[in-house]
Amino acid sequence: MSLEIKINDDIKKAMLAKEAQRLNALRAIKSAILLAKTEKAGSDALSEEREIQLLQKLVKQRRDSYEIYLTQQRQDLADEEKFQIDVISAYLPAQLSDEELLQHVQDIITEIGVSSPADMGKVMGVASKKLAGKAEGKRISAMIKTVLG
Repeated sequence: MSLEIKINDDIKKAMLAKEAQRLNALRAIKSAILLAKTEKAGSDALSEEREIQLLQKLVKQRRDSYEIYLTQQRQDLADEEKFQIDVISAYLPAQLSDEELLQHVQDIITEIGVSSPADMGKVMGVASKKLAGKAEGKRISAMIKTVLG
């Protein structure tokens, strides 16, 4: 089942349950999907990879807003952003634990055959593709830095 169909079903459920906060988050996802489908003469369906990228972008935007609201001491707005992060994250694949991420990064480094911190860009390129949706770029980058020294 595509993400768009899941979101539409969940929107209907949220409307029936009168869950206004959840409905707002789901409508934001639906809006992003529709925009992605119409940009650059997009096709009728988005690839699973593109859907994951889209959701990650939405989560990142909300995390940034969340941090800003906390620094401005606007807990009410921060709580709303946190709720939306939780709703959107539910549609993303499960994130890798630190141990799993470490193992994947070590495997990629061995596969590429690099050993110095100067080669971080090469490792990051491969790791970003292989671990898309399973770990955030910041976490991947930090783990690569740790392993390469």
